[in-house]
Amino acid sequence: MSEVIKNRYDFVILFDVENGNPNGDPDAGNMPRVDPETGYGLVTDVCLKRKIRNYVEMLKEDAEGYRIYIKCGVPLNRSDKAAMAALGIDDDLKAAKKSDPDIDRRLRDYMCKNYFDIRTFGAVMTTFVKGALNCGQVRGPVQIGFARSVDPIVPQEVTITRVAITTEADAENKPTEMGRKHIVPYALYRAEGFVSANLARKTTGFSEDDLKLLWQAILNMFENDRSAARGKMAVRELIVFKHDSELGNAPSYKLFDAVTVSKNDGVDVPRCYRDYTVTVDEHIPEGVTCERLS
Repeated sequence: MSEVIKNRYDFVILFDVENGNPNGDPDAGNMPRVDPETGYGLVTDVCLKRKIRNYVEMLKEDAEGYRIYIKCGVPLNRSDKAAMAALGIDDDLKAAKKSDPDIDRRLRDYMCKNYFDIRTFGAVMTTFVKGALNCGQVRGPVQIGFARSVDPIVPQEVTITRVAITTEADAENKPTEMGRKHIVPYALYRAEGFVSANLARKTTGFSEDDLKLLWQAILNMFENDRSAARGKMAVRELIVFKHDSELGNAPSYKLFDAVTVSKNDGVDVPRCYRDYTVTVDEHIPEGVTCERLS
């Protein structure tokens, strides 16, 4: 594995959805998430990180150092206990800590070394937390905020029919089944994220190879995650700001403010990415470079 990153990064992700539901809200009948005060669409950080995890899992297929800790159908304590078995640690963690004061570091380093998502996003490892170990909570160097749509959205509820009836009894009374699905006709979303070289060095060992894989996963996170509910989704651009130092050369907000997304003249209701223009101010703070990936 390559060396740990030495530079801080800030980044902006621009992605869009067409005739789909990018992130349903279970508290609102799975309708697309909306800020009720402004009407802007929302996509949670958890949703975006799930896509990144899925891509890495699909690409690496549990290769050494690239396993995924938070994955569908796998209880967290199964992975925790596998780590304990690999290190020869007994189930009684409180007793084990008394006999091995270095147990926290050993477990943390093992989990960070073997699981890409812990090395990247951090994790709360419940088994270790309950065992009163300090390594149970790992703060990851990569953090992503909620995505918000560039313009307010108007979610639509579409009625659909199905010719296959569920039961024999229903088939005698009706020819079709009725259903509903929620869509956003079109929306462009913007998410902002951060990469801390300081946390990478001190805690998880997030490396240059991991960083390259992260950019690749972000750019491709929707390409192998298609479903009828999500419609057509794509990452349109990833704008990366690289600092010349570990702690950074400028506040994140100044870099994010340098990225402007605006509707083109004559466009009232955007219906495609071409209806927008994305610009990055050339006069960014000294000690920071910008790269636009797509």
